[in-house]
Amino acid sequence: MFNSIHEECGVFGVYSNLTEDVASKVYIGLYALQHRGQESCGIVVNDDGLYRYHKDLGLVHEVFNKEHLDKLGTGRIAIGHVRYSTTGNSNRSNAQPLVVRHIKGPLAIAHNGNLINAQELREQYEMHGAIFHTTNDTEVISYAITEARLTAPSIEAAVERAMEKIKGAYSLVVMSPQKLIAARDPEGFHPLSIAKTDTGYAVSSETCAFDSIGAKFIRDVKPGEIVIIDESGIRSIETHCHGTGHVCVFEYVYFARPDSVIDGSSVHKARIRAGKYLWRDHPVEADVVIGVPDSGLDAALGFSQESGIPYGIGFIKNRYIGRTFIQPTQSERTNSVKIKLNVISNTVKGKRVVMIDDSIVRGTTSARIVNLLREAGAKEVHVRISSPPFIAPCYFGTDIDSKDKLIACRLSVEEICQYLGADSLGYLSVENVKQLAGNSSCGFCTGCFSGEYPMEVPAEMPKDKFETKITNQLTLKI
Repeated sequence: MFNSIHEECGVFGVYSNLTEDVASKVYIGLYALQHRGQESCGIVVNDDGLYRYHKDLGLVHEVFNKEHLDKLGTGRIAIGHVRYSTTGNSNRSNAQPLVVRHIKGPLAIAHNGNLINAQELREQYEMHGAIFHTTNDTEVISYAITEARLTAPSIEAAVERAMEKIKGAYSLVVMSPQKLIAARDPEGFHPLSIAKTDTGYAVSSETCAFDSIGAKFIRDVKPGEIVIIDESGIRSIETHCHGTGHVCVFEYVYFARPDSVIDGSSVHKARIRAGKYLWRDHPVEADVVIGVPDSGLDAALGFSQESGIPYGIGFIKNRYIGRTFIQPTQSERTNSVKIKLNVISNTVKGKRVVMIDDSIVRGTTSARIVNLLREAGAKEVHVRISSPPFIAPCYFGTDIDSKDKLIACRLSVEEICQYLGADSLGYLSVENVKQLAGNSSCGFCTGCFSGEYPMEVPAEMPKDKFETKITNQLTLKI
């Protein structure tokens, strides 16, 4: 899927019982999480209370080289972040982790998710003299923690108190001079896991990153749990754990890497299951099943397995073009799909093709992909989507557009099919998308598919209102 839904963010942290090159471990971990954010990245290393950091716009391998990692030096704790902005502008100041100097000691923080009361909290802190340097939610969280730290007996107690104020989605890694803390919001909207390394522990947005550094997965952070890692080992605070939570189901459909396991369920198996459900709900006579790289591939395999229709490789993806690809003219923007995807004509020519993709947002990209198959000689093109139609925005860290830009809010399924130029179109149902992660220990948030959210969301408020207001304020101050 291209030029549509964007990733959220990825966080990674390492605690070592020895002074060592923790920056390189975090670097490798961020590399494994690159799919979650391709806008900016950063690493902070804690060397006995001395914080060294580097962050900038760009991919992990663009922002960091050997010289940068060497300058970060050795330490016992480090955290890192890869970012795609769902709130906050795309500039260097919004890159994470954030480093905060405080009377009670420095801390660094990295965050995945969106707060629904960030604007309200920001205004409260500004009325009391706070000065903000970014437009992202993470700085609001840092103020909530540092405010609580003035009277709290420990950094973990400050995080516990801050969680009483902040509302929405947040998977956090927080680093104090002596501790690494991982915290997940009470609904558990986004994943966060713990692993054992050869010298200590690691925390990550996804389990796939643990494999990259040779760490052994221990467990997921529970919704609402605060996990503290220090020289005494691991302990946790569960005062905000109130139930099984509601993880974003789109993690299984699109965001996460297929080799990750989220709350007990394999992402790969969930996508295979999505393809099988698609066949049961929307069978069709066809000659070959193909998937749109990358997240449509597993679902296509599941559709093939359930239907008996042969699975084929229908597209080759240009791996060297990321989401920062510049398209300066309208004609180049129109042809961008051709640059990113190329059809293997031998797979589709003269055949009835089932094309599996993970979602349709505006519909323009899907229409171009269908047209590519037609140009390559496909006799018929039957589109199957491994998620339900998007009918509502997301307030919790997924870049789902406002309703007026969602094609499913304007057109019926039959009309969308005509717009795409397809012979048929079928979506996964909301009921079935909830069944994808059969072994999950969590419930699911399907708000963008159903309009029903696990918590109350801002009434009649565009999701970008906070960002627009803050951006205007910063412009006026400058």
